[in-house]
Amino acid sequence: MPRYALLIEYHGAPFSGWQRQENAPSVQGAIEAALAKFARDASVVTGAGRTDAGVHARGQVGHVDFDTDWDPYRLQQAINHHLRPQPVAITAVSRVADDWHARFGALSRRYLYRLLPRKSPAALDEGLVWQVRQSLDLAAMQAGADRMLGRHDFTTFRSTECQAQSPVKTLDRLDVVRDGAEVHLHVEARSFLHNQVRSFAGTLERVGAGIWSPEDVTAALEARDRTRCGPVAPPQGLYLMSVEYPEDLFATVALRPESYAR
Repeated sequence: MPRYALLIEYHGAPFSGWQRQENAPSVQGAIEAALAKFARDASVVTGAGRTDAGVHARGQVGHVDFDTDWDPYRLQQAINHHLRPQPVAITAVSRVADDWHARFGALSRRYLYRLLPRKSPAALDEGLVWQVRQSLDLAAMQAGADRMLGRHDFTTFRSTECQAQSPVKTLDRLDVVRDGAEVHLHVEARSFLHNQVRSFAGTLERVGAGIWSPEDVTAALEARDRTRCGPVAPPQGLYLMSVEYPEDLFATVALRPESYAR
């Protein structure tokens, strides 16, 4: 069965998350419903990560199998046509090996968390950032972030509903940078625990606001106690930016001009 990798972008607000659910809209469900309208031989869509309700993606990756061959560009266009008007888009499609796996083949996942520290409303980015009302000390936030780099037991920073077999993960990157009026957290690891990035964001916001010290982050981490975590940041500021694989899946995809209505 031919297998295809999908590069997926979505606005998470209307969805209960990536994972298909019986009585709630999901990104996986939306893509599978679109496929069912023109390709009854399509398999389920397997994603690289299970984003939560309200979380966005610029670079989610999935794979899907068919009984028949598809031209990747035509497959991309067909799925996008049947996804309308939902805020989900397939931005690239590539034929991959039949045993290639979107989840288990990933080397790392990169997330972005966007904070907007200002009192004026976020008129253009409502639902796309976490707006906080106080200024943030980025140096203090980075000092707190540095204490979580490396391999740790992250029990403090995972949801009580997390189903991962172990709370031990290796955090490769947690950078705090200013981008215009916003503060961005860039986070990278091979895999993450449930709510881990949002737990980082909520805790570091407390550090930036001067309520926590960087030393408090170390104490929380070493406590291995969920009750010692800072508040969990809301989902609208979180984006799955990219999933890295040994090969560049979409580098050789032929670029063809999009068709625009005139």
